[in-house]
Amino acid sequence: MPSTEVKASPAGVPGALTDPSRVTGEELTFAGAAGAQVNGYLARPVESDPALKSSPGMIVIHEAMGLNDHIRDVVNRIANLGYVTLGVDLYTREGGPPPADDLPAMMKRLFGMSDATVLGDLEGAADFLRAREDVSGQIGCIGFCMGGRYTLLFACASDRLNAAVDCWGGFIDKATPQERSTPERPTPPLELADRLSCPLLGAVGAEDSNPSPALAEALSERAAASGQEVKVDAYEGAGHAFFADYRPTYRPGPAAELWAEVVPFLGRHLFI
Repeated sequence: MPSTEVKASPAGVPGALTDPSRVTGEELTFAGAAGAQVNGYLARPVESDPALKSSPGMIVIHEAMGLNDHIRDVVNRIANLGYVTLGVDLYTREGGPPPADDLPAMMKRLFGMSDATVLGDLEGAADFLRAREDVSGQIGCIGFCMGGRYTLLFACASDRLNAAVDCWGGFIDKATPQERSTPERPTPPLELADRLSCPLLGAVGAEDSNPSPALAEALSERAAASGQEVKVDAYEGAGHAFFADYRPTYRPGPAAELWAEVVPFLGRHLFI
């Protein structure tokens, strides 16, 4: 696949990529559920540690707005840390995200997506990365909002991950605001948390309601039963989506605190 232009990060964001020449990026497709081709954006460091024959892989799962410029920038920032990083487009089958200003359409889209299909796409992403010559056997995943929910589902319903970061994944305890379960979302990820297959770092805003700090505590307790390392924190002075620097919800202080937790967590579990 031809490379695509890598842009510098917005000024001052946590882990900002200030020198785009350090990272190379490309648009690609990979085999997802039932062999369907799923779109993705792959970024990797131009220079890696010469002591390493290969780098860990990372999967980034977008929020409800899709694989947009912000998520691509997050992919670039993580690649700049030394990871071969794949941003997945879980809206590939739908032809892209619904309009950002149409909340009913967005919720309908989210609740209509099949957990089984998404899980198949994410396993395909992990398999795609692990099969690359420049990727080691270690694969991590980070997701935001809807992507946080899918990261948790992925870490609990599959064995493909070595580390997972769930950033304010909503609806982990129910399928919709009114229903615990639907055919598309048969089992809430919270109910699978005791089957967690890898270390988990979770983050919620102390002022958020979906997920609330109380729900984060429930996740921490249930996930701990898996025997895996679990740390779920509530960040003061922040609500939902406090890492999204293009949204009014962005909170620079808590975002920097989160990045300072994510970087060593991933390094400890993936650079081994």
